[in-house]
Amino acid sequence: MGTECSGKQYVFPWVDRRRVEARFDGGRLSSDGGGVLLREVEAQRRIVRRFAACFTDHRKPALIEHPVDALVAQRVFALALGHEDLNDHDALRADPLLAILVGQADVLGTQRRRARDRGKALAGKSTLNRLELGARGEDRSERYQKITVDPTAVERFFVEVFVDAHDTPPAEIVLDLDATDDPLHGAQEERFFHGYYGHYCYLPLYIFAGDFPLCAQLRASNGDAADGSVEAVERIVAQLRTAWPTVPILVRGDAGFCREALMASCEAHDVDYLFGLARNARLERWLAPSLAEAEAAFTATGQPSRIFSETDYQTQTSWSRPRRVVGKAEWLPKGANPRFVVTSLCRDKVDARDLYEQRYCARGEMENRIKEQQLDLFADRTSSSHFATNQLRLWCSTVAYLLLSELRRLGLKGTAWARAQCGTIRLKLLKIGARIQVSVRRIHLAFASEYPYEALFAAAYAHLRRGPPAAQV
Repeated sequence: MGTECSGKQYVFPWVDRRRVEARFDGGRLSSDGGGVLLREVEAQRRIVRRFAACFTDHRKPALIEHPVDALVAQRVFALALGHEDLNDHDALRADPLLAILVGQADVLGTQRRRARDRGKALAGKSTLNRLELGARGEDRSERYQKITVDPTAVERFFVEVFVDAHDTPPAEIVLDLDATDDPLHGAQEERFFHGYYGHYCYLPLYIFAGDFPLCAQLRASNGDAADGSVEAVERIVAQLRTAWPTVPILVRGDAGFCREALMASCEAHDVDYLFGLARNARLERWLAPSLAEAEAAFTATGQPSRIFSETDYQTQTSWSRPRRVVGKAEWLPKGANPRFVVTSLCRDKVDARDLYEQRYCARGEMENRIKEQQLDLFADRTSSSHFATNQLRLWCSTVAYLLLSELRRLGLKGTAWARAQCGTIRLKLLKIGARIQVSVRRIHLAFASEYPYEALFAAAYAHLRRGPPAAQV
């Protein structure tokens, strides 16, 4: 029997002799009941509140119902719960659960000024759109651009969250740099075609320290992958050194960041670096004997063979000094697979094999963090025609990632989901059906009785209540 619809009633195939029908008349229900765990994270870490402090509200206080911190919180929590579009908020504004996360006192919206808004505690898409438009900061006298954001404050905010997560200074800080494509399908500002990726895109720069994002900088794609990295690294290092003057710092990235300016800057500021190095004819000639040895070993054993060599290497014109280069001579069933890295780490600190296999290859973990942001937190939702608005969207996505990442670190440590992806955490821990009952003295959430991960929810709740552990870097 096919599905039939009659008005607001939905009829489905019968079970035995009983008809199955459905209506959207369950009352105050939410599919995001587990989101209260995010509120617990926010209560401890104040991530959203500190991000909202980077905004300035030029609206007249007497005329507004939604202060800027509530607008920012509404947008960030919605992203963390999987609601990517501003259009979603025309329905979400009536969700008491999201109002609870935002901290709205009138979670049912019964006290709204206008009759048409009653029953909708939160802001709609139009008000949130004005928040995004304010990122342009062009003219505060304009009607819809009265909320501005301070980019410098946002940049400092991300590093402050990282520093505050540590009770004691870490033994070492590794700053992982990477760039990725953010495909564009409209006529956005700073839209360019990128030959490597084969489409129009932005090329955002990310810098992570472990699971913590320290930089999420939107960039046009018509420049070098390392554009802006010197300034970003110097800013982050200066802020970290203010907090921890003696902690060693290592900057790590692929060959796209192997640039004289960045290496020279690291050397000038007593920061170590480890970058991939693009192959060239000179490097291939130097590594040829080791590669022949690896091929012979593969022929004899039938197993992949790796041999590491190192030298002091200097380019003919682009490098200002000789630097330590390690070459990996590898022979696989498909043939030769040579790779090169350049580093400031000296030989007595780490040998060639460990430098490549243990230190350099570990940078691949950062790519998982970028995938989480783009696939799970909608960092690539840069469809506004304004570049500044798209930068704000990227920042909001990054803050939403921070919330979920801190839930993972604080609440799920020691559980089976201690390294779960953000999308998995959202689907299995936050997407819980809940009935919401509001009285004068309490707000009661009645979760689905057959929720299969109650034990994990209980463990996360207990860990969060116990207080934050020190971050691991």
